Amino acid sequence: MNNKTASAVSPAASKSALIVDDDAFSQEFFAEMLSEMNISDIHTACNGRIGLRTLAELRRAPDFLICDVFMPDMDGIEFMSELARTNYQGGIVLVSGVDASMLDIARHLAVESGLKLIGTHTKPVSMATLAATLHTANMTQ
Repeated sequence: MNNKTASAVSPAASKSALIVDDDAFSQEFFAEMLSEMNISDIHTACNGRIGLRTLAELRRAPDFLICDVFMPDMDGIEFMSELARTNYQGGIVLVSGVDASMLDIARHLAVESGLKLIGTHTKPVSMATLAATLHTANMTQ
């Protein structure tokens, strides 16, 4: 392996993520940002129930997930309760395009449940903001 190839393989390339958001555009937007950060193992789900099913089907839990607070069927708060019950150890970034006060309540619940909350952001989330959040939590290089 030459030096150029070695430097192209970053620690982030081995990271995995799950995006749980009912908005297809947001899923695609987050997936594109993560890809640009060299995170190649990206899964998506359109609500918490499908997110739980996706987690159960993966060989190993993702290093972190991005979760919308407001979704149909099973919202982000219910989803986090299940994550806590199953002892999910990865990082969590909570996002909401609706209500900053609900985002704060969700943040509090995640912390109280013992989950590893690494960030909370209102949508739209910029590339720089997401990158800084993941970098601070050692989810990227």
